[in-house]
Amino acid sequence: MNNWVDFPIYAGVAFACWLVAVTVQLSASPKKDIIIQLGSWLGVAVMGLFIGLLWNHLDRPPMRTLGETRLLYSFFLPLVGLFTYYRWGYKWLLNYALGMSVLFLGINWMSPENFNKTLMPALQSPWFVPHVIVYIFSYAVLAASSLVACYGLYQYYYKKFDYNNLKLANNLVYLGFGFLTLGLLFGALWAKEAWGHYWTWDPKETWAFLTWMAYLVYMHLRYRHPEQVKAPLWSLALAFLVLMICWFGVNYLPSAQQSVHTYTQ
Repeated sequence: MNNWVDFPIYAGVAFACWLVAVTVQLSASPKKDIIIQLGSWLGVAVMGLFIGLLWNHLDRPPMRTLGETRLLYSFFLPLVGLFTYYRWGYKWLLNYALGMSVLFLGINWMSPENFNKTLMPALQSPWFVPHVIVYIFSYAVLAASSLVACYGLYQYYYKKFDYNNLKLANNLVYLGFGFLTLGLLFGALWAKEAWGHYWTWDPKETWAFLTWMAYLVYMHLRYRHPEQVKAPLWSLALAFLVLMICWFGVNYLPSAQQSVHTYTQ
């Protein structure tokens, strides 16, 4: 027997595992890399066990309510953080993913009324969850790339520029752009199922395309003019502004009143 009543126990254990994985990085222990990986994987395993038991208890995939979607965020984000850690060794990105997962678990813990709050019909598509997960993670990674760009601009104007920052920005943009593209594709499949069209140039969709293009401009500049520093850094920093308009700002534009992606009304 398992249901949301057990959630604080599982979430607490996962949080403790991830806290150990992060805090051990401050120590000089020769085994801290093993502890980082072990703590991260244990937290993921605990949340995976809870999701599996919840799935069995509900007799359906836990992808229908707000609480359930947040639960999935907290499960998948550490997996992607671990991937980047193994691929590039970015501990801070792993920490970032673990922190985001703890945030989603905390929101669920503080808002138990959302556990059984049913999503509106348009958000109950099986494409909704993967669409949101890859989008949220791409936003997180691309935000990190823009922070690197801002630091690079600071170095360019006031200190000696470190070219390793451009390599780091490239890796983050390529990773984030891949997930962003997947998010667009999943979103098109979701739109087809929910509204009957893959793409309608709705204000939200238009800004999603502009965001995709903004990061494509950065990659174009890096590919065509690899010796340049200032232009790609400015391009990457400004691309994040376009992303923020797509994420939040578009909701405050007059055209948003006709958007099918406004879910607060």
